Amino acid sequence: MLKFIFKRLFYGLLVVLGVVLVVFFLFHALPGDPVAMMAGQRTDISTQEAIKKELGLDKPLMVQLGRYLNDLSPVSVHEDTPENEMKYEYTILFGVGGDDVLVVKAPYLRRSFQTNRRVGEVILENVEATLWLAIAAMVLATALGVMFGLISALYQNSFWDHFLVSTSVLGISVPSFVSAIIIAMIFGYYLADYTGLNLTGQLWVNDAIYGRELHLENLILPAFTLGIRPLSIIVQLTRSSMLEVLSQDYIRTAQAKGLRFYKVVTKHALKNALNPVITAVSGWLASLMAGAFFVEYIFDWKGLGYVTISAVQSLDFPVVMGAVLFIALVFVVINIFVDIVYALLDPRVRLS
Repeated sequence: MLKFIFKRLFYGLLVVLGVVLVVFFLFHALPGDPVAMMAGQRTDISTQEAIKKELGLDKPLMVQLGRYLNDLSPVSVHEDTPENEMKYEYTILFGVGGDDVLVVKAPYLRRSFQTNRRVGEVILENVEATLWLAIAAMVLATALGVMFGLISALYQNSFWDHFLVSTSVLGISVPSFVSAIIIAMIFGYYLADYTGLNLTGQLWVNDAIYGRELHLENLILPAFTLGIRPLSIIVQLTRSSMLEVLSQDYIRTAQAKGLRFYKVVTKHALKNALNPVITAVSGWLASLMAGAFFVEYIFDWKGLGYVTISAVQSLDFPVVMGAVLFIALVFVVINIFVDIVYALLDPRVRLS
């Protein structure tokens, strides 16, 4: 089992390293002068040169890559100076020669070109809203998807079966930003007086009198929009799995023994039919976090996606690079966790 875990961790590390290399070379090939963004167009040449030296932009590209990897690594080598100690907030392990020391620290994602804030702080400040949105979308999609899929399977070839299957195909086909615009306009604008839902809004709203208030109604439209695609997939998965299970011999045996239909469905068929659904749902959290970017922007939901798109518009590359790397890390961690759980439940997975 330990060999399996280390193997998955090694593969995960390679994936993260690959993402880092792609992100680094991609964003260094894009137009834009980070020095001018940080210092302003009218700054004197000496100030611009100092900023360029601080960012390491006066070095060859491969040297910049080495410094970037060193900044991202939680265990890295740095020159022990007051400036570096304040910059990286590290803990010294031991010296490695001269003024250089081996340190342990949080990954340093550089600073925003626009606000000069640490990118890590920007991500941690906004990821909570994205996480709640992704969880709400996943819960909503799973609950509705299983229910609709069950109805579709039990009433096979009926009007409701054809309607639910057709709707699920449409839900998979329509891009999230298109459905977000349609849903926002219909339920958040034209029918707002009847639904009581807002076109835009946050989960937590600061009120001058009551302080910080929770507004769950602002979560409904973006969560439903984000959950449309997984909901559609769950409907089809549940339907096909239920139809397969209902055709098994043990189901016919249970019915022949006189068990009530709802007991056969809930206690025997549905329990076994949910296995592929659980398998699919387990790896969707990271996908929903990544897919929330345009949904957040359209609904003005101040999460990681909203901040990332705003950073793209302002060419704030460190924020964009940090957000991409964070989402990639979430993908890898969740997939490794799911693989380990599968290996614990089914020893055959360890041999694959």
